[in-house]
Amino acid sequence: MVTVAVEQLFDLQRLPENNFLSWLFLLLYTPFGVCLLLLRLFIGVHIFLISCALPDSLIRRFIVRVMCSVLGLLVKQNDPRLIDRTVKVYICNHVTPFDHNVINLLTSCNTPMLGGLPSFVCWARGFMEMGGVIRRSELTETLNQYVSQEGTVPLLLFPEEETTNGRTGLLKFCSWPFTVADVIQPVALFVKRPFLSESVADSSWIAELLWIFFMPFTVYQVRWLQSVSKNAGESFDQFAERVQKMLAEDLGVVPTSFTAADKAEYIKRLRHIPRTLTATTVSEQSSGTRPQTSFGFDSSSSSKENTRIGKMAQQVKEVLPHVPLSVIKAELVKTDCIDATITNLLEGQTFAQEEEVSFGASAVPSTSASWTSTTTVSRPSDAVPSSKTTVKSFGKSTTERQMSLEERKEALYEYARRKYREKHELNSPGESP
Repeated sequence: MVTVAVEQLFDLQRLPENNFLSWLFLLLYTPFGVCLLLLRLFIGVHIFLISCALPDSLIRRFIVRVMCSVLGLLVKQNDPRLIDRTVKVYICNHVTPFDHNVINLLTSCNTPMLGGLPSFVCWARGFMEMGGVIRRSELTETLNQYVSQEGTVPLLLFPEEETTNGRTGLLKFCSWPFTVADVIQPVALFVKRPFLSESVADSSWIAELLWIFFMPFTVYQVRWLQSVSKNAGESFDQFAERVQKMLAEDLGVVPTSFTAADKAEYIKRLRHIPRTLTATTVSEQSSGTRPQTSFGFDSSSSSKENTRIGKMAQQVKEVLPHVPLSVIKAELVKTDCIDATITNLLEGQTFAQEEEVSFGASAVPSTSASWTSTTTVSRPSDAVPSSKTTVKSFGKSTTERQMSLEERKEALYEYARRKYREKHELNSPGESP
C-alpha cells in the first residue's frame, strides 16, 4: 500500500515551485486577468440575483450553469442518467469551497453548514442552515429527520470535512454521514485549472472565488458512481472506509488515515515555523540542497500573530534588556507565555549557553549563544546583574560547577527583580515607603 505524508495532501502556494513557465504566464496574464476579474464580479452579481429569483428547477440549473461558464466555471459530468434519484445521500470528495455549488448545478441537493457562518452568508453560499446545531449527535439526528420526510431533496455530504488538493489522497471519512442513510451514492469530483493550484490550504472562500474569476477557466469534472448499500453486520466506520476506498480507486488517489484535525494541526504548526523552514525546505535541507523561498500564507493571520509575539517580546525585553529580541521571539514562539519565556531564559538557555561559551566547549558558538558571551563581557557595570554571572575558569569538580551555576542563577534572578521594581517604582522587601 502506498503511504503519503500529510503535507502531500495540500498545496501551500498557488504556483508550483521552480516552474518558470507558470511564473511567466502569470506575469503576462495579470493585466488581462485583472480586467477579467472586474468584469466577472459585475456579471457574478447579476447571476446571483437571477439564481435567487428563479425557483429550483431544471430550467434554473441550466440557465445558471451556462451563465457560470462566463465566470470561468466549467462543469462537466460523465452521464446524467447515472444519477440515482432514489437515494437520499450523495457522498463526495472535497477539493474547493464551491464543490456543493457545482453539484447543485447538476441535480438538486442540500449541504448542511457545519461552521458558524452568519445566516445570510450561509444562505448566499448555498448551504442549508442547521439552526445552531454543533454536536455531531444533534446533527445526525436532525439530518435523519430531514431524510425521513417525503419530498425532500437529497443531501450532499463531504465526509472528509476539509478540502485537499485532490491529486494525492483522501482524508479519512467520518462515520456520521453514513448514519443518515443505509444507501448512498458516491460522487467523484475532479478539479483542473491551468498553471495554478485548484485550492490552497488555509485560504478563505473569498480568495478562492477571486482566483476563479481571475483565471481564464476552472474545470469541474463530476463522475457519478454506482449506489452503495450498507452490509448487514457492517459498522458505520467500516461502511465509511469501504466507500473511501471505492472513491479513492476511481479518483486514482490513496485513501489515508489523516483527518481534518490533522490538517488543522499541520497548518497551525506551519504558522509557527519561520518562513524559510517550510515543508519543502525541510525536505531540501535533508537532501543537502539550499532552502528555497517559503510558501505564502494568509497575510492577515500572519501579521496578527507577529504583532502579538512582538508585544510579548517587548514585555520580556523590559525585564531582560540584555537579551536580544530575536532570541526572545524565538523562545516565545515555543512557549507562547511571557513567564515561561523569562524562566527559560534565566534558568535553562542562558546558563547553559554561558557555561558553554565560558570554558570554550565549542569553537564556533551558535547565534543564540553568542549574545550571552558578548553581553557577559561588554555590559556596563550598572546593567549587569552581578560579577558573579561570569566564570573565570571551568570548575574541576561537579560540585564546583553546580555552585557556580547556582550563584549566577541567583544573581540573574536578583537583577530581574531589581529591574522590575525600578520600572514599576516599587520598594524592595524590607524598605520603608
